[in-house]
Amino acid sequence: MLIAGLLAAEGITEDAQTACDEGAVCQWFLTRTDNELISQFLGVLLPDVVRTVLIFMVAWFLVRVIRRAIRGIVENIVERDNRTSGTVRRRVPLASTQSLDPARAAMRTETLGTVLRSVASVVIWTAAIFVAAGSLNTIAINLGPLIAGAGIVGVALGFGSQSLVKDFLSGIFMLLEDQYGVGDIVDVGPATGVVEGITLRTTRLRDVEGVLWHVPNGEITRVGNLSQQWSRSLLDIPVSYSASIPHAIDIIKDTADEMWADPAWRGLVLEEPDVWGVEEFAESAVLIRVVTKVVPAQQWAVSRELRMRIKAEFDKAGIEIPYPQRTVWMRTDEPRETPRDGNGRVHSHRARTGEYDSAPPGTAQDVDDR
Repeated sequence: MLIAGLLAAEGITEDAQTACDEGAVCQWFLTRTDNELISQFLGVLLPDVVRTVLIFMVAWFLVRVIRRAIRGIVENIVERDNRTSGTVRRRVPLASTQSLDPARAAMRTETLGTVLRSVASVVIWTAAIFVAAGSLNTIAINLGPLIAGAGIVGVALGFGSQSLVKDFLSGIFMLLEDQYGVGDIVDVGPATGVVEGITLRTTRLRDVEGVLWHVPNGEITRVGNLSQQWSRSLLDIPVSYSASIPHAIDIIKDTADEMWADPAWRGLVLEEPDVWGVEEFAESAVLIRVVTKVVPAQQWAVSRELRMRIKAEFDKAGIEIPYPQRTVWMRTDEPRETPRDGNGRVHSHRARTGEYDSAPPGTAQDVDDR
């Protein structure tokens, strides 16, 4: 009874207190040490240690197997994408937003594989810890309060880190949907630039001025990808109202076709340029729209070259590219004789017309001094 009381005071379970009655390990220690307290304690402690080690070994094995399986699936997907990239390019229409770049698809797949491996490891090890704690016989651990406490802590962390959870979820869905990748030119609202890096929490953009923007994924409410699959060079060419519009359209079309046939630019222009016609009657010009489908992120280079060529052809044809003009009318009043009174003094009163002849109207004394 004294031994049982000591064991109970130390927080030892009833299984430990009665281990020597039916436990072979306790009997083995008891026959060699004649110490009932140590025998009872070790009779339950050693099985608990062995059981815990086995649980963690199984968890480690499961983690290794699942991580290797996920890695194998990812490698198979990447290899399949590399083998079928040419077929996919021929089969998928340009209107689709499916990724056609094997390197980009591989990067996205490997990133998702890393996320899945991390999630699997966290889930398995957490379950192993709870199972090991619940299977202890040496020390009585009530898992109910632990689970409830973990739930409360989880809720508190959830409320305290809502933005962080939102960033991670947005990053996962962004990768799953392939909204953009490294090297794309995107408009995410706060910034527009080239994507230099993507994590589950943030996206790094380098804008045209060289500023590096770190944008949390949870703050991105919409994405405009300027370089996915194909781009479009869209120009509104101004022509004066006095010019022949059909003639100007013919020159623009011929110039764009010449650029499309140029070997130096044929690799950037995907389709024959198209002149849509008169787009707008502007204040001082008629705008003619020409569009060209180009490879991703090359619309600016194509637009600059096409503007230069159209300007040269317009100069040859004598077609004016107008610029804003303004006509200013200048009025000069004839000098008038200064009115005087009967004594020869200059009248101090002047008519207020909203304009001054040379200086603001002054007092009579000022006028007399002049």
